[in-house]
Amino acid sequence: MKTVFQLFITFLKIGAFTLGGGYAMLSMVEKAVVDKKHWIPADAFWDMIAIIQSLPGVFAVNTALYVGHQVAGRKGAAAAMLGAILPSIVIILLLATVFREYRDLPVVERIFKGIRPCVVALILAPSLRMIKSAKVTWKTAIIPIAAVILIWWCKVSPAIVILAAIAGSLIYAIIMERKLKRNPSKEVKP
Repeated sequence: MKTVFQLFITFLKIGAFTLGGGYAMLSMVEKAVVDKKHWIPADAFWDMIAIIQSLPGVFAVNTALYVGHQVAGRKGAAAAMLGAILPSIVIILLLATVFREYRDLPVVERIFKGIRPCVVALILAPSLRMIKSAKVTWKTAIIPIAAVILIWWCKVSPAIVILAAIAGSLIYAIIMERKLKRNPSKEVKP
């Protein structure tokens, strides 16, 4: 029961101090669950992130559910999820009651403009660590670059890009497997 409470408190802190959504919380989650609590090993953490990115739903909630379940089963998943979403619910309710009245004030506009660069940094830092942990090379960098160009510039739906990446990966794996079967003495390099 102590671990379930620790999961709740850990994700409550993360949820309370994360601006900018799920990706912005990655650094805090990694520091808490990998470095401090040692609930998940570092390599498993980035594998978890890859899995979570492919799931439907809110990234922050999926992360809390996954970590909580890995650490303490269903109760841990529920506690971590509740901890992650409770601060957002409270903050949104408070802002909704106050924001309508004060949104046009110059100080409020400046506050939101000041938060934007912080959110970019909070998203960029874990993205760079993810690139490093994924062992992206100049040879394989073409895939994320092509995905960005297709989504941002060509306005292709991210769902189509993800499905194309899955299909491409499956085709590549089948081709490599066939090459290995034809010549089992040589290891086929990707």
